[in-house]
Amino acid sequence: MNQAGRRVAIVGGSRIPFCRANTSYAEVGNQEMMTAAVDSLIDRFGLYGRQLGEVAIGAVIKHSADWNLAREVVLGAELSPKTPGVTLQRACATSLDATILIANKIAMGQIDCGIAGGADTTSDVPIVYGNRLARRLLATRRARTMAARLKAWKGFRPRELKPWFPQVAEPRTGLSMGEHTEQMVDMWNVTRLAQDELALASHQNAAKAYQDGFYDDIVTEFHGVSQDNNIRSDTSLEKLTQLLPVFDKSMHGSLTAGNSSPLTDGASCVLLASEQWAQENNLPVQAYFGDSRSAAVDFIGGREGLLMAPATAVSNLLSSLQMNLQDFDFYEIHEAFAVQVLSTLKAWENEAYCKDVLGRDQPMGSIDRSRLNTVGSSIAVGHPFAATGTRIVSTLAKLLEQKGSSGKGLISVCTAGGMGVAAVLERL
Repeated sequence: MNQAGRRVAIVGGSRIPFCRANTSYAEVGNQEMMTAAVDSLIDRFGLYGRQLGEVAIGAVIKHSADWNLAREVVLGAELSPKTPGVTLQRACATSLDATILIANKIAMGQIDCGIAGGADTTSDVPIVYGNRLARRLLATRRARTMAARLKAWKGFRPRELKPWFPQVAEPRTGLSMGEHTEQMVDMWNVTRLAQDELALASHQNAAKAYQDGFYDDIVTEFHGVSQDNNIRSDTSLEKLTQLLPVFDKSMHGSLTAGNSSPLTDGASCVLLASEQWAQENNLPVQAYFGDSRSAAVDFIGGREGLLMAPATAVSNLLSSLQMNLQDFDFYEIHEAFAVQVLSTLKAWENEAYCKDVLGRDQPMGSIDRSRLNTVGSSIAVGHPFAATGTRIVSTLAKLLEQKGSSGKGLISVCTAGGMGVAAVLERL
């Protein structure tokens, strides 16, 4: 039960297929993708024209025109225009944070229902020009005379037209996320073989889930695509081990295109409600939102890896709930990179780390790996940054519903900036 008050029901989720950057959605933006995902949720649960309590949506890479993304999605979707929207962002945990925001408002009685979601594209990125050109353009706009306009362009050089493209790099270090994660390989002594084995399991689990129809009521066709186009059902350990490193190209590098999540376009969302509202509207309850925690690590001045914060977030969350790591039926750990998942698992098993970093008397222990990312995760299905959180929430809620009896699931998501967000879902 959410400790703030009312129980928060997860009614269900919906998303469009996730596609590798510069493929099927190369000319589609965040708003169009997100509106399609929300409309599919509206269609699934009969919400046409309904006024909801709130819609919380975010995107990581977005144009300046996307500042009011959530509200514009509401106005473009089949909801009542009286539904308010709020736009937020926390890198890869954006839509998980949106879920937490909606859940907390429901738990506190501020609203009865709401939609959380996220969209991202690395195909339709904002192209920015340097400060010198920007100042010239602004000066031209302010100018009242032709002479003033011409003066603004005095000394112009063609190199000022060179654009700047968004980088997946940490501003404080200048290193890409992949370069940072390569450092975690040495910190936790994670082998290349272990990374490739986890990647293989992700593809196999995702392919089987599609074959079994697990995603039939979650994934909605969009732009002629009906399935995530990154899943490689025919891959093998042999094929994965033959791939070359992409971040550290020396003989020591181990992160490849096969054991890292790809740049991806897509959108996802989930409907949450109070139990009473769900009952009054004859809607199912797949699971309940339990509780959540966020954490951050000092990856600049400290000795922690960039993506290790989820280890702390999960530890703090389980301590608050008086639960053990082994108390879960399913574990959904976002696969930004295979090594991130494996490093987190090793951290929970490490006595010194649990004592010195997590403040625990003993290690948290290991998990049953057969319960980890059982229907595939980000390496296989893709990772549109802001869309991953609600992709995981809707996946886990359905897994718990299919289990039938009571059960619990743990969510762990790492983010840029050395942060992590964890949450618990349960079925009573």
